[in-house]
Amino acid sequence: MRRFFQSHIRGFFSLIIVKVDEHIFYSAISTAAPAKAPREQRMPEVECIAILRDQNSGLEILESHSLDTALHRMRSLSEHRIRISYKTSISIICVKGFWENKAPTAIVHYLFLVYNLNCGFTPFSSRFKTSFRNFQNKLLFLCSSSSAPGNQRLAVRAFATQAPLPPNMVKAIRVHELGGPEVLKWEDVEIGEPNKGEIRVKNKAIGLNFIDVYFRKGVYKAAGFPFTPGVEAVGVVTAVGPGLTGIQVGDVVACAGGGSYAEEQILPADAVVPVPSSIDPVIAASVILKGMTTQFLIRRCFKVEKGHTVLVHAAAGGVGSLLCQWANALGATVIGTVSTKEKAAQAKEDGAHHVIIYTEEDFVARVNEITSGNGVDVVYDSVGKDTFEGSLACLKLRGYMVSFGQSSGTPDPVPLSALAAKSLFLTRPTLKHYKTTREELLENAGEVFMKVASGALRVRVNHTYPLSQAALAHADLEGRKTSGSVVLIP
Repeated sequence: MRRFFQSHIRGFFSLIIVKVDEHIFYSAISTAAPAKAPREQRMPEVECIAILRDQNSGLEILESHSLDTALHRMRSLSEHRIRISYKTSISIICVKGFWENKAPTAIVHYLFLVYNLNCGFTPFSSRFKTSFRNFQNKLLFLCSSSSAPGNQRLAVRAFATQAPLPPNMVKAIRVHELGGPEVLKWEDVEIGEPNKGEIRVKNKAIGLNFIDVYFRKGVYKAAGFPFTPGVEAVGVVTAVGPGLTGIQVGDVVACAGGGSYAEEQILPADAVVPVPSSIDPVIAASVILKGMTTQFLIRRCFKVEKGHTVLVHAAAGGVGSLLCQWANALGATVIGTVSTKEKAAQAKEDGAHHVIIYTEEDFVARVNEITSGNGVDVVYDSVGKDTFEGSLACLKLRGYMVSFGQSSGTPDPVPLSALAAKSLFLTRPTLKHYKTTREELLENAGEVFMKVASGALRVRVNHTYPLSQAALAHADLEGRKTSGSVVLIP
């Protein structure tokens, strides 16, 4: 086998990557470059590898990245010999290029070997000085059934070593027990390859939300222990599952789903949305969940219109800031509550016409004064226990109480008679019930990103923390030391 490589190729391959079903194997050709060969002709560093799989409908790219990881794993293998197995069948084997020093400037040749049932191993080569994507496209063309010798579909046999494959490890925040910020642990976790309908994403920015605190404390129940918290992130697609179309490696996507406190994660492809290139990933990560929450609260849960008066608690928070801006733009009169003068100034900038510092005055009495005793059309309450009864008191006849959070704790039970007194409406909505279809998700996120891109919504990322310091970020959030959006950076 070694003689075959040397007779067909004017260089030396350092790494072969093959994919057999869901298992990836690595092999190396350990022969050294000829002693007389000039230095430029020796093996360069591996720069790019493509892994493809032969489907009934053609070939598809499965992976074209993570070469540093591949080399690291390669060095950990104890056996570097070539072995060919005629029993293990895969669809394509792709190997890296080699240098040719005959031209004034070294040119990289990308070669791959396929095994055809009729004619055996057939080397194809193509010479490129352009992007790796062009190489991928050329590779797909050469591997199509129409361009194979004799129009035969290509079948391939795998090269593999018997050395075990180390798991692909990434860092993540893990929760092994309920409690305070101290239960957030920075640990190594294993991440696999995406299955059908899935993608792997390398997170660039992760939004911090009070819902993360709820899961950490047990207010919301996690599926089990240990778990990775987080419900909002933006990242780059690094791998796609077999047969997946519409998403490709390199796409920047956002997701409002679980397990985002990680360097990388596997996600359902239908749960992510594309991020416009005009929006910074940090901004997108801070607005995907909060923005979609604002959208359904103000457009669908209670449809705010010109002439309405709305009360927004925690008006300087992530969602509160967006609610003030959006309601103001729709022509409503906005009343906001905050805890400090600094936050009051921010709420004013975000469109609140009246700001109440609830630590200094009774917000119920102040709302009654502002509305001349009429009350407000709707209250958006994310605080919970400390404000719930007061929020009901602020509503006008047939007013809407929208409780979408409980940062101060779970409210006490409310008797129906408390609602009957003014024919009030009470709802406790969650985002997942307002994005039950792919169409709803795209419509909601699309409107949010459109408003952010146009400047109609200003996203305040006032605090960033390394992901490894998520515990500190949680402590500051619960201690009301933050305002606007908080983002964790992997």
